[in-house]
Amino acid sequence: MKKGIFGPISGRLGPVVGGVWKGIAYLRGAPKKKRKSAPRSLGQIENEQKMKYMNEVLIPFHPYINIGFHNLAIAKTAISVAFSKNYHTAITGIYPNLEVDYSRLVLSAGNLPGLNSPQALLSAPDTLQLNWIANEGNKATYNDQVMLVVYAPELGMSDGFIGAALRRDLQCSFNFDSRLVGVPLEVYVSLASFDRKKIANSIYLGRMDPL
Repeated sequence: MKKGIFGPISGRLGPVVGGVWKGIAYLRGAPKKKRKSAPRSLGQIENEQKMKYMNEVLIPFHPYINIGFHNLAIAKTAISVAFSKNYHTAITGIYPNLEVDYSRLVLSAGNLPGLNSPQALLSAPDTLQLNWIANEGNKATYNDQVMLVVYAPELGMSDGFIGAALRRDLQCSFNFDSRLVGVPLEVYVSLASFDRKKIANSIYLGRMDPL
């Protein structure tokens, strides 16, 4: 519904319900009285649990996903785009034994050139050192902002930054939350243009074992 005779409808009108979502006016059938549903199949339960699991996996990454998938979130949220991107690739196993393949988890997607040969290591128990090689030009600019994410699966916690380092810096040092010290960390890096309109594909830098 771009333009109705009387404009967008909000609420119930006879057998239909109108509303506006992310600036888009819509009409849908009014909900019918629920009938006693048939028992759910094992496949339905497995799919429902996998979707729930995927949503829970993404929660610690929301601040970074909101930037990393912003440019693809057209008439939808960045979180829903990230969900679709990761649902069939990052989750392994069969319910109830679901797991995450962190090497396939994607936190951002776009056509901005990423960091050139990034390498990360722990220089102290609470400090991650990141280095990369210059690659300005060909849509890559000196002031592209680095996005760094460290995640502790054991704790379900993440830490990181967006914009604390630039492409031109060629290195950065990050003191992460002390609560993440002493546990393995999954590390990701990406880039966003200074105006945040262009995003690079995230790069998985591997698992960092504690010092």
